[in-house]
Amino acid sequence: MRLGILGGSFDPPHVGHLLVAGDAFVLLELTRLVFVPASVQPPKAGQAGAAPEHRLEMVKRMVAGDARFEVDRIEIDRAGLSYSVDTLESFAARYPDADRFFLVGADAFASFSAWREPERIVRLARLAILRRPGGGAGGSNGPTAVEGHMSEARVPPDAMVLSTRLIDVSSTEIRERVRTGRSIRGFVPQSVEQYILAQRLYRYWTECSIDWSAR
Repeated sequence: MRLGILGGSFDPPHVGHLLVAGDAFVLLELTRLVFVPASVQPPKAGQAGAAPEHRLEMVKRMVAGDARFEVDRIEIDRAGLSYSVDTLESFAARYPDADRFFLVGADAFASFSAWREPERIVRLARLAILRRPGGGAGGSNGPTAVEGHMSEARVPPDAMVLSTRLIDVSSTEIRERVRTGRSIRGFVPQSVEQYILAQRLYRYWTECSIDWSAR
């Protein structure tokens, strides 16, 4: 088995996540790719957003019906800060004979040396660093440099750098569009859009800014 593991806050998950996962699935010739929504990512501790169970449900809706993808709630159930090394330990125990690939965006890799036990992470899974086109020099699928995010000296020897398509959409932009009442159609799958609207996610600041004295 060739197992891909893609973590993140997915707050909310969007079409960019889906397309990048599809690219990685093909380039790495994966058998399965597992999305792992974080309970709280250390760099984002204290930031407001959708609750973990909401984000988990949105990812499930995003990949529903696609046999390539699964969703694992391991970090949601563990609660607290979500450390990649703990998650990879669990996957290594569950799938000891699998070829495991840990998918990381080039921007996130920029702080990889500050993560908890980075040396152990690269022993538990092979890093697959996701690079957008134009992000750096070198070949498309190898341990190349990614300008602005990494250098060849910092990339682990057996890491892979994958060129994925450029998707100009972000979770931050989607949250802002919801907050200001603009459409998010095309930014997220329809099932995710319907969930966000039904649950009234990302509307807190809009509702709190109402002038109640005018009522």
